[in-house]
Amino acid sequence: QVRLVEFGGGLVQAGGSLRLSCAASGSAYRINAMGWYRQAPGKQRELVATITSGGGTNYADSVKGRFTISRDNAKNTVYLQMNSLKPEDTAVYYCNAGATLWTLKAYDAWGQGTQVTVSA
Repeated sequence: QVRLVEFGGGLVQAGGSLRLSCAASGSAYRINAMGWYRQAPGKQRELVATITSGGGTNYADSVKGRFTISRDNAKNTVYLQMNSLKPEDTAVYYCNAGATLWTLKAYDAWGQGTQVTVSA
């Protein structure tokens, strides 16, 4: 019902920047909170940042001050600006969106993931 497609991963040197974007498509009554999660090799998936439809944000302590999440509600798109990247930020980054379907049921959508690699 809701499909997420991510763009913007890649390889960057430590201290560099990358911008991820994620566009939601499909049919839903409303896209609610959107966010980014990441999973490094051998580790569990962890929250990076979330943003509500009203613009309220939440960040993992490890990225506060370096990453900024934003969204364009008209385009159902969420962005993650990542600055001052560190090798420990290397992971597959996943986009997530909570949606309310036209049946008023909740739906949790995930993107396919995009690799971010930060070299020392």
